[in-house]
Amino acid sequence: MDINVRTAFDQLASDYEHHADTKNAYNIYYERPAMLNLFPANIKNQKVLDAGCAAGWYTAELLKLGAEVTATDISTDMVAAAKRRVGNKARVLNLDLSKELPFQNHSFDLIISSLVMHYIQDWDRPFSEFQRILKPGGILLFSTHHPFMDINLSKEKKYFSTELINDQWERQGKLIDVPFYRRPLNEILNKTLQYFTIESIVEPQPTVEFKSLKPDGYERLMNNPNFLIVKARRGN
Repeated sequence: MDINVRTAFDQLASDYEHHADTKNAYNIYYERPAMLNLFPANIKNQKVLDAGCAAGWYTAELLKLGAEVTATDISTDMVAAAKRRVGNKARVLNLDLSKELPFQNHSFDLIISSLVMHYIQDWDRPFSEFQRILKPGGILLFSTHHPFMDINLSKEKKYFSTELINDQWERQGKLIDVPFYRRPLNEILNKTLQYFTIESIVEPQPTVEFKSLKPDGYERLMNNPNFLIVKARRGN
């Protein structure tokens, strides 16, 4: 994963820890409800990997559901924030998902990866590792940027290319450079299918709570989705 991604999320860790769960409607009332709706009905006592845990919101939710959770993030500051959130209830590791993962084959029943994959240029390594460490029949659930959103940020406007884009996020009066990779829909789906069977494709719709907070944003999302969610399964 690009070193600049690590730097960006070290800078964003405090905002994620203190504000993302209360002030960011795109997390609270858009991506998270759709992801939670795709969780297996019962994950009690299942071994779950939160791959790219940020400040640990999903880690905490998985623990509430009775899962045995391992969480990872490339940012040391995010790892520290996640540890503050969950204490010793989960194992939280500083790992780069674009590298080999330090887990044995067939270690996990479920892998959750929320809004992480667009920060990785080559999906073969993480997907091959996810396939290796999932148990037969295990589930991968990930969300990523929707190509319809990303093409609007593209300078090249070449939809079928994979393109590095440097986005800027304003947080607490400061602009932070956040690089990510834009890619076409066919690449997202076909790369997933190389390693897994796809069970569901979801283009989230903002909730009524989102509409009450951000009516203009609600209308934009209903006409130009920002995120895409894929639920896939490892073969037996």
